[in-house]
Parts: sequence; C-alpha cells; structure tokens
Amino acid sequence: MVRTIVKVFGILIVGILLSAVAFIGWLSITEFKPADTEAVNVEGTAPTSVAKGKPVNVVTWNIGYGGLSKEADFFMDGGKNVTSVTKEGVQSNVDNIKRTLQSLNPDFVFLQEVDANSTRSYGINEEKTLQSAFPHNWTYAFARNFQVGFVPYPLPPIGHVESGIQTLASAQPREAQRIQLPIPFTWPVSMSNLKRCLLVERFPVEGSTAELVMINLHLEAYDEGEGKAAQTAQLAKLMQQERAKGNYVIAGGDFNQVFSNVDTSAYPAQGGRLWQAGMLDTSQFGEGFNAVMDTTTPTCRSLDRPYQAGDKNFQFYMIDGFIVSDNVQITTVKTVDTGFEYTDHNPVKLTVTLK
Repeated sequence: MVRTIVKVFGILIVGILLSAVAFIGWLSITEFKPADTEAVNVEGTAPTSVAKGKPVNVVTWNIGYGGLSKEADFFMDGGKNVTSVTKEGVQSNVDNIKRTLQSLNPDFVFLQEVDANSTRSYGINEEKTLQSAFPHNWTYAFARNFQVGFVPYPLPPIGHVESGIQTLASAQPREAQRIQLPIPFTWPVSMSNLKRCLLVERFPVEGSTAELVMINLHLEAYDEGEGKAAQTAQLAKLMQQERAKGNYVIAGGDFNQVFSNVDTSAYPAQGGRLWQAGMLDTSQFGEGFNAVMDTTTPTCRSLDRPYQAGDKNFQFYMIDGFIVSDNVQITTVKTVDTGFEYTDHNPVKLTVTLK
C-alpha cells in the first residue's frame, strides 16, 4: 500500500513538472516580441493638418481596462482581485468613459490600459468601443503593450491579455509608430509581463515644415525604479531630438511618477503595503520643455480597497500629466474629477496653442 501511494505521488509530481515545463515552453514560443520600432496602422480619415495659434485640447486617461472602477481593488496594489466588476459592469464603465470623453471636447485623446480581447474584461473590444466616441473625421491608432497567451497569476489568474495604448485624433497623422521602451524584467517574468512602449504620431502643421509630434505613454509601474528611469531617459532623448528639428512636441499619459517640479504635498505618500509612485526629475528634459500637472485634484487612487468618496485615509497620487516643448504655449491643465467612478484614474485635459 505504501509503495502504491509513493508511486502515485511520484507520477503526480512528474506530471506537474512536465506540465510546468510545457507551459513555460509554450509561453516562450508565443511570447510577444515587438521590434524596437514598428509602423502602426491608422484608421479613419481626418483633416490633414493642425493650425498654429488656435486652441488645441488634449486629454489623457488611463481607463483601467474598464475593470478598476470605484468598487474595485487590485492584487498588485495591496488588494485581492484582478477585477471586481462583472461583464455588464465593465461594458458600462467603458460606455461611460466614452461619454465623458465626448463631453470634454478634445482634439486629441491619449488612452492607456485599453483592452482589445482580454479575460479580465470578458473579451470586450474596448478599442473599438472607444474608437466610436468620435466616429466622423477622426483617426485612430492602437499600440499593444501587453499581449500574453495566459498570465498564470494570481488565483484566479489574469488569463489571456491583449491590451495597449490608444490615440484618437481630429487630425490626419503623416505616420504612426510604436517605439519599444526598455524592459526591466528578465526571463521568465518578462514572458508574462508588459512590453511598454511609446505611441508616436506625427501631424503636419499648417503653413509650416514642422510637425506636431504627439507621444502617448504608460511607463513602468511595478519595477524597483530602474525601469522607470530607463524609459524616462529614452522619452527625454526622443523629445529633445524632435525639438531640435523644430518640431512641436507633446507627451502625455500615465507616467507612474510624480514630477519633481510639481507640489504634491496635498497627497502625501502613506507608505506601508500601498503602491508608491516614483519621482521623475524633470530637469533631465532640459530647458526646452515644461512638465505640467494640475495639483488641485489627484489623478489616481490606491487600489488596496474599493473607493468611498470622503475617505480621508485613502492614498491618492499625481502621476498623470504632460511634458511639452517650449514652442507650445500652455493655456490650462485641468484634472477632471470623476470621483473614480469608472476607473482608478481621473482624466487630465491640457489646452495649448502652437506658437
């Protein structure tokens, strides 16, 4: 009897090990391995150029794949879940995000954490839903930064993921590119992690040989700091090169960092098990750029527990904003307080003119 039990137990162990090896091999074969620079398909047709001297509204919003609304927590931020929201809830969140975007009257929209086909958002094609927010005379570009056949953690697991960053524009870009950012994770973690990138679009400027270079981004969140630093350095280099050409440059998104030139004392870090933002030294961009956030309203909330309005013990962050070249005149930057109703981030609206 003892021999039989040992034999069965041994067979089970071998079976588990072989399954694990086979799974890792499958992840290796199917791993998303983008090139350093790739062309991005642009859908839609819009007016061909951007005018100087006229107001341009740019909105950035991390939509949390429609699954991180006020009732949600998240396991990587001290919570327990991947999503706490039903399929109907995810669809409702995305629909309300679309309506909110329409109400903000943007000319350009930078979105992060947009799912195209993921288990965590029940296979809903959020890319197409949000694209329909502006159906006429707009263009749409989508760059994947998270594509894994099956992410095995936590329990229940994240599962299949196809997600990325999306730019909607009322102008026609000359080209759109996905530019790969440094990856701080090594094998095997890198196989089931994000491959973060920049989505760069170039728009002709009316009456000028210069271009408006729009950069949508979502920088590293869960590294030890070296990933954010390397990705920020690459962003700074690109923006400096474009400014040296005489181009107008606007970068916006979720930096997962506080800008060093912005006073965020109204939302102090609470420490403990809560996720903490990095610090972005804005001086590395040089005197030709301005980094801006609205300090009156937090752009993000902690996901250690569901959100309750008025909870003064909640951890808030200032991590979404814009960096613009000095030939772009900033009129206003405003964080729109949505009460974290549909996602764990608030949208940020920037109004500028091209000098």
